[in-house]
Amino acid sequence: MQTGMGRGRTGFLTEEEKADRPKITRAFLLRILSYLAPYWKQMLLVLLAILAATVLRLLPSILAGRIIDEGLIGRDLNALVFLIALSVGVTLLANLVGLLESYLNTWVSEQISFDMRNRMFRHLQGMSQRFFTANQQGDLITRMTSDIGGVQQTISGTFTGILSNVLTLVVAAAAMFRKNWILALVGLVIVPLFALPTRRAGKTRWTLTREAQESQDEINGILSETLSVSGQLLVKLFGREAHEEGRYEEANRRMVRLNIRQSMAGRWFRVVLNTFSSIGPMLVYLIGGFLMIRKGADLTVGDITVLVTLLGRMYGPMNSLLNMQVDWIRSMALFTRIFEYFDLPQEVRNAPDAVTPRTTRGELVYDQVDFAYEPQRQILKDVSFSLPAGRTVAIVGPSGAGKSTIIHLLLRLYDVSGGAIRLDGVDIRRLDLAYLRRNIGLVTQDTYLFNGTIRENLQYAAPEADDARLEEACRKANIHDFIVGLPQGYDTQVGNRGMKLSGGEKQRLSIARVLLKDPAIVVFDEATSSLDSIAESLIQQAVGPMLARRTSIVIAHRLSTVLAADEILVLQDGRVVQRGTHAELLAGGGLYARLYETQFGAAEETRPPAGQPEPQKNGRRPDERETG
Repeated sequence: MQTGMGRGRTGFLTEEEKADRPKITRAFLLRILSYLAPYWKQMLLVLLAILAATVLRLLPSILAGRIIDEGLIGRDLNALVFLIALSVGVTLLANLVGLLESYLNTWVSEQISFDMRNRMFRHLQGMSQRFFTANQQGDLITRMTSDIGGVQQTISGTFTGILSNVLTLVVAAAAMFRKNWILALVGLVIVPLFALPTRRAGKTRWTLTREAQESQDEINGILSETLSVSGQLLVKLFGREAHEEGRYEEANRRMVRLNIRQSMAGRWFRVVLNTFSSIGPMLVYLIGGFLMIRKGADLTVGDITVLVTLLGRMYGPMNSLLNMQVDWIRSMALFTRIFEYFDLPQEVRNAPDAVTPRTTRGELVYDQVDFAYEPQRQILKDVSFSLPAGRTVAIVGPSGAGKSTIIHLLLRLYDVSGGAIRLDGVDIRRLDLAYLRRNIGLVTQDTYLFNGTIRENLQYAAPEADDARLEEACRKANIHDFIVGLPQGYDTQVGNRGMKLSGGEKQRLSIARVLLKDPAIVVFDEATSSLDSIAESLIQQAVGPMLARRTSIVIAHRLSTVLAADEILVLQDGRVVQRGTHAELLAGGGLYARLYETQFGAAEETRPPAGQPEPQKNGRRPDERETG
C-alpha cells in the first residue's frame, strides 16, 4: 500500500497500473448492457422522460426573450402576465416529468443491483472451499456491497446523467443556431477549452480510486478478523489490543488521506472550467452588442438574453460531461472488479449428466485417490479403501497426515486430483451435488451455530421438522433435558457462533441436527478432541443412535474413540501405512502401536498404587489424553 500511495502523489500511472486499467471493448460494454436488457421498456420510458424534461426545462429560457421584448420593452402587461404564467407552468411540468424520470431511473438501478447481488451470491455459493481459504472475507464483502452499490450509482447517475446532458446540449445548441448562428458560434467557441485539463484529472482520479478501494478492502479485512468472536478471543488471549488498534488506526489514516485526495482531485480542474464558462456569455454580449449597434443586425435585447441564457444552460451539462469522463473510469473499474469475480471458475460443479439415485445404500470406495491443494504440495497419495454399507472405518494419524482432507473430498468441497471416490458404485463427480451432500452428515470439532434460537439452528437441517421430531432427535443426541431446562427452552438464543453454549452442548446440538438430516453416511471429524471426560461421555452416548445402520467414518486423535471400528486406517504423510482392527494393528507394531503407547503407556507408568484413586488432568483420566 505504501508503494501505491507514492504513485498517487504523481498523478501518473505506472506501466503495471496502465495494464490494470479497464479495457473498454465492445464486448465489455455489451456485457454491461446485458444487465439493462431485461428492463428495456422502463429504460425507454426513462429516455422519453429525459427528452421531455430537457425540452421543457429549456422553454423558460426561450420564453425569457419574449418576456423582455414583448412584455417589458413592448410595455404589454397582458403579454407579460401570460408569458410569465406560461413559463411557471412549463417549469412545474418539467419538474413533475423530472420526478417521474427520477423514480423510473432509481427503480431500474435498484432492480439491476438486486439482480447483480443475487447472481454474485449464487456464484460465490458455488465456489469451492479453495476460494474461501485463499481470499479475505473483507474483500468478498466489499465486492458484494460497496462495488455493487457503486454500480447502482453508476446506472442511476453516470449513465442517465450522460444521456440527459447530451440531450440538453443538442437541444440548446439547436435553439441557439435557430436564433443567430453567429452568436451561437461565438458562445460555443469556448467549449473546446474545457477538454484540456480532463486527461490529467482522469489519470489522477483513476490512481486514487484504485488505491482507495484497496485501502477499503484492507480495513474490511481487519474488521472481519479482529471483531469476529474467534478473532477477539485471540486478540485478548495474547494481549494484542494495542497492536490491532495501531494497525487499524494506520489503515484508517491511509483511508482518510486517500479520501481527502480523491475528493480534492479535479477541484483545480473545476476552477478552470468555471472560469472558461464565464467568458462565453461576455463574448455573446460583446459581439451581440456590436452587431446591434454598429451593424444594425436584426437582433433584439430579448434575443441576446435568450442566447446568453441558453449558453449558460449548456455549460452546466458540459461541465458535468467532462467530470463524468473522470467518473466513467471509476465506474468501469467497478464493473471490472465485479466481472473478475463472475469470471472465476467454479471448480466443483454438477456434471451435465449428473444422476440422482432413488436409494442410497452408503457403500464407499476410495480408489487410488490423489489430492494436492497446490501443485507442489501433495496431500493425499494413492489412498485406497472400501467401506461396506452400515460399517464403520476409523482414520487415525498424526496432525497434517491428510485425515480431514479425505472428508473434504467426500463432500466435494474439493475434487480429487487423481483416482476416484465412488458411492454405491458411482463416481461422486457424476452424482448430483445436492443429492451427495444430503446423504452425508458431518460432525466436526468446531461446531458452527448461527446467531438464532436452538430451534432455528436445528431446523436448518430440516425446515419442515415439527416439535415432536425435534425432541426425538434431541433425546437421541442426549441434549433434550438440557434444552427444556433453559428458561426459553427450544427458543433460547445461542449467541454469535453459539457462544452461550459449552463445547459439549454445541456438539450434541450438532449431532441432533445431523439426526434430523437423517443421512446415509455420517462422519465424525475429531468431534470430541476438545471436550472434557463428562462431555465426551455424553457425546459417546449420543453417537450410538447415529451409527446405527449407517455407514460411518470416524476421525479422531483419541484412540479410545475408534477402538470399536470395523477397520482402522493409519494415515501418515498422505498415505495409508497400516490398516486392520485394533488388535491386529497393536500386534503388528508400527505407527499405530507408537500412537497407542503414547496415550496409554504413560498412563500405566503414572498409575497410583492399588487402593489409591487415579489422578485427573484437566478433567480427563490419563487414558484419555490426545495424541498427535
